[in-house]
Amino acid sequence: MRERGTIVIAEDHTILREGLCALISSQEDLEVVGQAGDGREAIRQVERLEPDLILMDLSMPRMSGIEAIREIKKRIPKTKILALTVHKTEEFILEVLQAGADGYIPKDASSNELMMAIRSVLMGKRYLCPSVSGVVIEGYLESRRPSESGTPWDTLTKREREILKLIAEGYKNKEIGDYLCISVKTVEKHRANLMKKLDLHSAAALTAYAMERGLVTR
Repeated sequence: MRERGTIVIAEDHTILREGLCALISSQEDLEVVGQAGDGREAIRQVERLEPDLILMDLSMPRMSGIEAIREIKKRIPKTKILALTVHKTEEFILEVLQAGADGYIPKDASSNELMMAIRSVLMGKRYLCPSVSGVVIEGYLESRRPSESGTPWDTLTKREREILKLIAEGYKNKEIGDYLCISVKTVEKHRANLMKKLDLHSAAALTAYAMERGLVTR
C-alpha cells in the first residue's frame, strides 16, 4: 500500500478548516495530521509534525500567510506549500510565489481542482490554476513594456507591513508594541511612516488598504 501524503491545514475560519479537513481526509492517499488557525501556529505545527505539505490560507490573524510561508521555507524547506486565497491579482500572486509557495489556488476552485493541486505539489510540481496562470502571464507581458516606478507598497519595510496588518486587525499601539516586543514610541514612528509612504491619514484608510492587499479579510 502506498504511503499517504501528510498535510497540515492552516485556515483561520473554523468551519472552512473543518470542511477542508473532512474533504482531504476522505482521500485514501492523503492524511491530515494537523491544523492551525494563524500563521504562527502554522509554523509551530510544521516544525513539530514535518508534514509533506501545508495548505496555507494567506489572510490570517497576527501573522500573514505570506510571512508564515517565508519562515516555513527557511526552517523546514522540505515541506511543500500550497497557498489558498481569495486574491488573484498578479502582484499578490508573484509575492506569494517569491515567498516560497509551491502552488497557488483560489478559494472558489472546485474540490476536484484542489485535490489535483495538492497531488501535483506533493509530486514536486508547481501548480497554478488556469485563472491564476492567465493573470501571471498577463503580468509578465506587461513587464516587458517600459517599466514604471514601484508602488508605495514596495517601499514598506517588513516591520511596517507587520504593523499595518495589526492596525487593520484593530490592535492599539500598546497592544502592537507588546506583541512585537517594541516600545509604543517605536510603533508610533512606524505608524507615521506608514501614513506618509501610503499617503493615508487614518486607521480606517490603512485598514481599507490592508484589505486590498489581502493582509486581512472582513
